[in-house]
Amino acid sequence: TPSAHVVIHTDEPRGSLDELNLVGSRVDEALSRVEKHLDQALMGQLRHVRIIHGHGTGQLRRAIGGFLKTHPLVRRSYVAEPDSGGSGVTIAELED
Repeated sequence: TPSAHVVIHTDEPRGSLDELNLVGSRVDEALSRVEKHLDQALMGQLRHVRIIHGHGTGQLRRAIGGFLKTHPLVRRSYVAEPDSGGSGVTIAELED
């Protein structure tokens, strides 16, 4: 009997899975990148992701924070410690 094979192609992540730099991104682009990155981080069995959005107007930080609050893979999110980026970085803690 013939056997079937399934092949799944994924984009190779650029850089480290535990950090995503979104400085200079537009909100819609940033949220799309966060979505992909969280999926890849979970597949890589990571439990924390640093999302660097910078300070700017705060629009990107607010959009990412709102997105993470409703995301099913995210247990909680919080602002990084002052010596780790402070309000320019959001930490996403992923579900087990």
